[in-house]
Amino acid sequence: MPLSQTPGLTARQVEDFIADGFVRLEGAFSPELARTCRDALWADTGLSPDDPAGWTQSVIRIGWKSSPPFVEAANTARLHAAYDALVGAGRWLPPQCLGSFPIRFPSAEGAGDEGWHVDVSFGTENPDFMEWRVNVTSRGRALLMLFLFSEVGPRDAPTRIRKGSHRVTARELLPAGEAGLSLRELSAEGYASTRDCPETLATGAPGTVYLCHPFLVHAAQRHEGTEPRFMAQPALLPSGGFDPAKPPSPVQIAIRRACGLSV
Repeated sequence: MPLSQTPGLTARQVEDFIADGFVRLEGAFSPELARTCRDALWADTGLSPDDPAGWTQSVIRIGWKSSPPFVEAANTARLHAAYDALVGAGRWLPPQCLGSFPIRFPSAEGAGDEGWHVDVSFGTENPDFMEWRVNVTSRGRALLMLFLFSEVGPRDAPTRIRKGSHRVTARELLPAGEAGLSLRELSAEGYASTRDCPETLATGAPGTVYLCHPFLVHAAQRHEGTEPRFMAQPALLPSGGFDPAKPPSPVQIAIRRACGLSV
């Protein structure tokens, strides 16, 4: 389908996704739903939003949430249309849960997890997560997603994004073929190959979602604000393996353009 006819997102948004590696959707789910989910996450932390004295950890990690509010937040009509637009209709699985949740609190010290990285997507049976893998067809992952459940400003530990870094990653993965590269191999030089990519921040109001290319290089950072940041970072899972018989989706177009292949 021509990009000008892609449903769910404008042609400009799709082209920006292909070029930059992400698209930001404001109001992807409602602020009221964000508040309901945030309340549930507060309960999981065992802390209170009214007692900052208890916020002694820089980050608390909550796993996966499959209760109805979280499933609803991941499956709004607007998000489904955007998933179709970027991944292709019928090529993704409706999320049945959301997570994980790195809840970051104001802190003078970081959590030690602020390094640049790409999220790997297969080989996760290996107990050494540095041996988990990613390949040029993005086996096992259709999108990286960032769901904002609280207001996230520039000082509230927004995820750092290197715009266009997904194109560099694609070129590095191409020679590795189906086997791909491990996280250890991909990280060997600290993602120096993407250091000249412009950096932007995943800020926004509750209900904002960033839909990101699976190869996008990104990083956490220390919280320098005043209110805890609530965010989920799930993958959108593909419904099947790479099928060259199907027209390339924008996720695939981005890879092919980066590698100098015909689209």
